[in-house]
Amino acid sequence: MLDVSVAYNRYKFLGYEFLTWLWCMMETDVEALRKLHADIVGLDVGNRLVVENRQTGDVETVTIKGDDAGLEEARLALRKGAFVSEVNVVYQSGDQKWRFTLKGESFHLGSLKVPETGAVETDDDWEGAVLEKVFLVEKTVVLVQALYRHFMGLRTGMNWSTQVVPRMKQWIQG
Repeated sequence: MLDVSVAYNRYKFLGYEFLTWLWCMMETDVEALRKLHADIVGLDVGNRLVVENRQTGDVETVTIKGDDAGLEEARLALRKGAFVSEVNVVYQSGDQKWRFTLKGESFHLGSLKVPETGAVETDDDWEGAVLEKVFLVEKTVVLVQALYRHFMGLRTGMNWSTQVVPRMKQWIQG
């Protein structure tokens, strides 16, 4: 059995590949993502994207911030061998929006902003408000699990190197 730290270092590339694949899918095939999770109305890169290139020995990091920031520089970094290490995601379901950040190395989900809930007017409303918040947080976790489960099915499948990787390379070059 692998030591936890050895396994962590050996397989952390999967998080980077997942985030790069997710960005590609958000820009090229949102319909396929909607099939994975029926509640998806929109899934987009939010106001932050971080790419890293470790091929030269030094870590080169490109951080794109801002609501209307162009992602051309990040895609150029991908062409040079970088990978997505962090992405802010905007998830829309119905008329509600969630914002959260995924980090590739640790698969950390952070900066979660769930949709607004109803106001708590009486002491009896607290339990319902807490349950509603828990439901909204859980909906985010279920979404990320569904996306990652699908990614891992692709990654461990026979079509990864013959269909998925060429499609991602084409997107990166485009």
